[in-house]
Parts: sequence; C-alpha cells; structure tokens
Amino acid sequence: MSIWGGAMDKLLSVEAIHAGYATARVLHDVTFSLPEKSTLALLGRNGVGKTTLIETIMGLTVQTTGRIAFRGRDISTMQPHHRNAAGMALVPQQREIFRSLTVEENLKVAARPGEWTVSRIYDLFPRLHERRTNGGGQLSGGEQQMLAMGRALAGNPSLLLLDEPFEGLAPVIVDLLVDAINRIRTEGAIASIVVEHHVDLALELADAVIVLDRGRISWSGSSPELKAAPDLMASLIGLGTGGE
Repeated sequence: MSIWGGAMDKLLSVEAIHAGYATARVLHDVTFSLPEKSTLALLGRNGVGKTTLIETIMGLTVQTTGRIAFRGRDISTMQPHHRNAAGMALVPQQREIFRSLTVEENLKVAARPGEWTVSRIYDLFPRLHERRTNGGGQLSGGEQQMLAMGRALAGNPSLLLLDEPFEGLAPVIVDLLVDAINRIRTEGAIASIVVEHHVDLALELADAVIVLDRGRISWSGSSPELKAAPDLMASLIGLGTGGE
C-alpha cells in the first residue's frame, strides 16, 4: 500500500507480515512502506499491535510470515543487533538507559561515526550537557527520555523507531521533545516511525498515518487528510487527543 504519493526512494518495506510473541499472533497481514527521511505515525487504541509492529521491525518478536526489507535487503531473519548496525534505532517505551553510567558514557557507548556527534546531541538537548556527569539513574523522567533519544541518535541511524516518546511527561517537556523531533526531521537524513496515543501530537509530527485495529491496518493516509476528518478520526481511534 502506498500512502505517500509520487515516486520516492523506499527505506523500509513491510510486506504481508504476521508476527507476535511465542505462540500468540498479534499482527496480521501488515503491509506498508516508508520512504527515506519521512515520518510515519502509528495510531490506534490500546492493545491493537502498535508496539508489536515496531518491535517486529526491530527483530524483537516472532515473525511467522511475510518480509521486511531495509534499503532493499531482506532483514526478516536478521538479529536485532545486526539491524541496529544496519541503521535502525529503537527508543523503547521503558527508555532502557544505562542507569549506572553517566549521561556522557551512555552517549559514547552507543556512538558510531556520522553527523550526530555527542556535541550535536548536547546542542539538541542542552539539559543533557548540563547533566553530562550525572548517572542515568539520577535523571528525571524527561531527562531520561532525552537521553534515550540522544543515545539512539549517537548511533547515526537512518530509521528511528519511537515508542510512546511523550508518555507520562509534563507538557513543558513534551514541547521540548516535539521541537527536538522536528529538528531531527529537518536537519538530519533520518526517517521515523512514531507510536503515540496523543493523536494531535502524532499528526503534528508525521507526514503519514497508519491506524491499526486488532493487529491489522484499518486506515492509512496523509496526516492532513486524517486531521481534516474528525468524525473519521473518532471512529478509528476515539477522540482526537484521547486513548490509543
């Protein structure tokens, strides 16, 4: 399915995948593509398979059928660390920073050559520079989210997977993170897939949208298209800024 319009270079292709955990199948016949430097929002109510989808892209679930290609290469059986080395980075909902390492050590341990240097990450998140000698476990929730995003960027990925990046954070921190994600979109050659239950935020960040329902794609299209159709949005997801 094409939701982008026009000829664009594909970074990621997901073709008719079925996937889940152990014997539990969560995703059913999911197909979409993601062009270079684009941003896709994954929307839907709780428990419909959004996190499972990005974890499947990262190789963290059991993919039973279908194909995932990254830069034209079939990665369906590739281990997660090899996908990371190939240019994918996941910012998980739990953040999973190294709590015993300092902020700067967290960034340096993930660093690979490229545009996103530690100093550039500090420019994106000045608070991390201020806290660079503090341990990860000493940071606030918002600072930990900045560090999780900064650590992902330090690997200089071409695809960034963000799972609920604003969950549980104060509005002022959410605003800072939204600004940072928009900077990443405009300044770097990075495509993103964002899982976010705040629909208005997701539509602000993304070029296109996929809505999942019971592990299947129930709707796909451009962000402006969905934003302009509040009745459709309510029927697919619920109220605009409400639940998944």
